[in-house]
Order: sequence, then C-alpha cells, then structure tokens
Amino acid sequence: MKFSKWYVLVGALIIQMCLGVVYAWSVFLSPLMKEFGWAKTEASVAFTIALVSFAGFMIFAGRLQDKLGPRLIATIGGVLLGLGFILARFTTSLWMLYITYGVIAGAGIGFAYVCPIATLVKWFPQNKGLISGIAVAGFGAGSLVFAPLATSIIESTGWRSAFWILGLIFLVAVVLGAQLLRNPDAAYTKKKEALKTKKTEEIGWQEMLKRPVFWKLWVMFMFGATAGLMVIGHLAVFGREGGLTPEVAAAAVGVLAIFNGLGRIIWGLVSDIFGRVNAMTIMFGVQALMMFLLIKMNTSFWMLAFAVAFVGFNFGGNFALFPSATADNFGMKNMGANYGFMFTSYGFAGILGPMLGAKVFDATQSYFLAFAIAGGLCVIAAILSRFRLAKKHS
Repeated sequence: MKFSKWYVLVGALIIQMCLGVVYAWSVFLSPLMKEFGWAKTEASVAFTIALVSFAGFMIFAGRLQDKLGPRLIATIGGVLLGLGFILARFTTSLWMLYITYGVIAGAGIGFAYVCPIATLVKWFPQNKGLISGIAVAGFGAGSLVFAPLATSIIESTGWRSAFWILGLIFLVAVVLGAQLLRNPDAAYTKKKEALKTKKTEEIGWQEMLKRPVFWKLWVMFMFGATAGLMVIGHLAVFGREGGLTPEVAAAAVGVLAIFNGLGRIIWGLVSDIFGRVNAMTIMFGVQALMMFLLIKMNTSFWMLAFAVAFVGFNFGGNFALFPSATADNFGMKNMGANYGFMFTSYGFAGILGPMLGAKVFDATQSYFLAFAIAGGLCVIAAILSRFRLAKKHS
C-alpha cells in the first residue's frame, strides 16, 4: 500500500493530543498538596520544570530528528513521557516529583513535540501555517481529554493510579503515532520545490543564531507566550478572586483550552493567506488589548469566558505562526534543530509568565500590574512584527 502524507497527519494528531496533558497539571495539584502538605508554590514548580525541560530537550531532539528521522526520536519521546508518568506514581518527595514529572516527562514531550511539526511542513510546504496549526491543535486540545480523565481516576482510585494509567496510555499511543511519521523522499521534495516561485535558503542552526531575524522572532514568541502562560497558570485563582465559585472558574479554563486549539488552526490559515507578518501584528495587538482589559472581567462567568477565549485563541496562534516563520526564514532541511532553538523562548516564558503573575499578586494582592506588563510585552511584539521577517511572507 502506497504511503500517504495523511498518515503523517494522523500520527501527528495522536502524538500532540497526548503531549497536551502538560496543560492538565492543575488537576494533580490539590491532591498532591493535600497528601504531602506542600505549599502551592512548591508543588507548582513541577509544572515549571516540565515546561523548561520540554523546551530544553527540543533542541537536542530537533537536531537528532534532522539526522535520524522523526520516527525514532518521537518513539523515544513516547517512552520518556510514559515512563515519567509511571514513575511519578511512586512520588514521596518534591524532588521525586520534580525529576519524574518535571524532567523525565518534560523531556518526553520535548522529544516527541518537534517531530510531527518538522515532518509535516516538508509534506505540506505550501500550507505551512495551516498544517502546523492543525498538528499543534491536538496539543492545545489534549487537556480537554486528559484533564477530565485524570480527574475521574483521581476521584475514584487516587492520584497515583491516574499517573500510572495515563503513563501507560502515553507509552502506547505516542509510540504508535510515531510509527506513522516519515519524511518525504527526494522526488516528492523536488516536485514540491518546483511549484514554489521562490526558494528559501537552507540555513543551519549555527548560522541561524547569528542572524538578527532569529532573535526578533525569539523575543516575539517569548513575549506572546508569557502573556498566555501567565493567564493559564493563574486563571482559576483569578476567577475566584472575582467572586466566582471554583466550579465556574474551572469552566473558564475549559473555554481557554477550546479556543487555544482553534487559534492554532485559524491563525495558521490566516497567515498562509494574508502573510505571517500581518497575522502576527493583529494577533499580538488583540492579545495586548485583552491583557489590559482582563483585570476587570472576572466578576461573571460570561465576561471571563469572553476574555479568556481571546487570550487562548491568540496564545494558540503562536504555535502555528512561529514554526512556519522558522521554515520561511531558514528553510525546511534543518527545521527540527532550528525550531528547537526557537522554542527555547517558550521555556523562558514558562518561567516568566507564571512566576511574574505570582510575585506581583503576592506583592500587591492584585493581578492588575502583572496583566498590564504582559499587555505591554505584546505591544512590543506587535511592533517588532512590522520589521521584515521573511522574504516570502512580508
């Protein structure tokens, strides 16, 4: 049977949906705090470590997948993710949680995440924004599947069983999805290149790091992700501060997750049609506006849902626009390594966003200044986007 590029897309969606479990971390937070008496900040560090590990290991995974192919590296990612969750069930101390969930599971996400994206842009070079968005939409929607599943298991048999069962699921599903990943052969690539009016220069990561356009994109990605991760990390608490019940505040988290997934697809499509630069300018501009308005929108579910829908929608757009912008500027041959370095900006945002929100709230008992700072960063990102970022999409 002839291999089809659509098999790659199926494999990518399976993998990305499993990796999206990282955004379901909050369901484990209360049970762990209750059993061990940990402070919220102590337990939350595990989530930050997972994000940093995710971003850091993507560099190595990207370079390896460029050399060894996506199937092997994504398989390694599935094994690490599953193993991290399975080992987390034996947690008896903060350091065990940090190492198992934070480092090992985070590394698994990093190894598996880059492979579907780098592979799909080679199969769909004329629709890089849309195809990247579809692929990573699974990541954004993963928490919608695994947060309720984990919650149900925790309520029935405890958090240790939840880690164990989810670990087994990821071990099987990600490894199976990885077997559907394959780079196109030389003939297919040559045929697609012939359809393009301009050929992008193929640049390795060493040269990429010397170019100002890389650092412009890197800063923009970090500023946009900082705003989104700040809201994700504090949304439930922010809702309760406005007088909403925990159940209503949690429902707003679900709204954000839905629009996070939609934003990845729609912003990717918009960028293919109207250009990467124009899409980025609008996306960051709208995100800035919502961050400035957000502080007044936590007194009712519908107001908060409206605000976080926009925040999630624009946050999700980052994960469609920046892979495609990386390919636009630096080519597809070294996409794995190049996007791995680009994605380190997300690791910095994973520290800056949640921690800035927490520090400002502790100091002022309000999220106003934190959201205003994040909005200001998005304004800067919108301004930077008007600089010439790519030959084709400018």
